[in-house]
Amino acid sequence: MIHLAGDSTVAPTDGGATSGHPELPLLGWGDELAAFLDEPVANRAFGGATTRTFREQGNWKLVTDGLQAGDTVVFGFGHNDQKEPDVLAADGGYRERLTAFIEEVRAAGAKPVLTTSVERRMFEPDGTLRFSHGPYPAEVRRLGHELDVPVIDLNVFTRWLYTSLGPEESAALFVHGAAAARGIEVSADLKKDNTHYTTAGAVAVARFVAEALRALDGAGADAAPAGLELIRK
Repeated sequence: MIHLAGDSTVAPTDGGATSGHPELPLLGWGDELAAFLDEPVANRAFGGATTRTFREQGNWKLVTDGLQAGDTVVFGFGHNDQKEPDVLAADGGYRERLTAFIEEVRAAGAKPVLTTSVERRMFEPDGTLRFSHGPYPAEVRRLGHELDVPVIDLNVFTRWLYTSLGPEESAALFVHGAAAARGIEVSADLKKDNTHYTTAGAVAVARFVAEALRALDGAGADAAPAGLELIRK
């Protein structure tokens, strides 16, 4: 089983409650992950979660209560941790709490996987995409290297995704862009929300996470390389 621990960028769908339109849900990539995997997915992520509140509010216990040897736990934090720099600094409380999670997962015979935060879609007037997470993605990469934990770099992937689509087309990954394409009016808050996905954005990231998890499990390693076959043709 795959267990997900994280914030709103990972969390289950709101079913359209935020937008008032069922066809425009607000959801994290974790809600779409099961569609691309053969394993079941237990998504315990919730909006506003930090590495501190995820444990304090009991969601970490929900993960550990269902954890079995051989399971995988994927972590996706950082968006809200950065709002509490005194307690959850990247190289302080954030790192310490991620380390504790990793140790508990390994003690249960399960496999931890870290992800860097998905980027916020914040383009400058000249079309440059801002870096919005400061040292947090780098700290996850560093921690993964030091503790030998795989890292799925969603910050890099989403930066590539947004810039490859461009400032206008990338809007469709979010509620306001999808709403505009359908001629649907949404709230002023949603019009400014370039953090939380609608279905298109969640699906794009979930597909990448699924491929990364399969790669970590060695998918394709036993297949014969096509190079020689192509030469023979």
